[in-house]
Amino acid sequence: MRAAIFDMDGLLIDSEPLWRRAEIAVFETVGIALDEKMCRQTTGMRIDAAIQHWFERFPWQGKSTQQLTHELLLRVQGEVEETGVCMPGVVETLDNAQAAGWRIGLASSSPSSLITCVLQKLGIADYFDVCCSAVDEPAGKPDPAVYLTVARVLEVAPGRCVAFEDSLPGIRSAKAAGMQVVAVPDPARSDDPAFAMADLRLRSLQELSYQTLIGL
Repeated sequence: MRAAIFDMDGLLIDSEPLWRRAEIAVFETVGIALDEKMCRQTTGMRIDAAIQHWFERFPWQGKSTQQLTHELLLRVQGEVEETGVCMPGVVETLDNAQAAGWRIGLASSSPSSLITCVLQKLGIADYFDVCCSAVDEPAGKPDPAVYLTVARVLEVAPGRCVAFEDSLPGIRSAKAAGMQVVAVPDPARSDDPAFAMADLRLRSLQELSYQTLIGL
């Protein structure tokens, strides 16, 4: 038995621009002027870790980190419901994994409520045997906990799992769990030599054929 385990944000859905717009707007309410380049520093992090990252650098008053986390999540969900679309090649890759008889899981840094929102918006919820959030783990990516949890629930050894990721924290998480990794980075970051740690690097999931998938 093999398993394909997918990240969500930036891989299944083009949500990174949605997160950046939401972050910029929400942090502006506490006087923090983030820009898109700054927002990329927290790509792949759990939402609470991202909020804490900026609080440590720009302490604010007036709203708790929990309140800001709630406001950011609501804004991102609204963006997803309004404009969310599948990334190219997602449905074909899920179809190929099913055709190969693989189990399919999701390991996301986003909260379960946002996972449900995204999968329903994209119409792909039925593909997944297991969906887990790193929010429910002691530590988020790059810690391997969420990937290990998905593998355990799928009842597939980590060494027989292939993880699909777009971010460096996610790649490090899956590699630390002992999995093969297919990296599909944002084109703006694809030249980063750190992505070489992945077993395969693609510009899009459209490049992943059935033959390449089953050969991993």
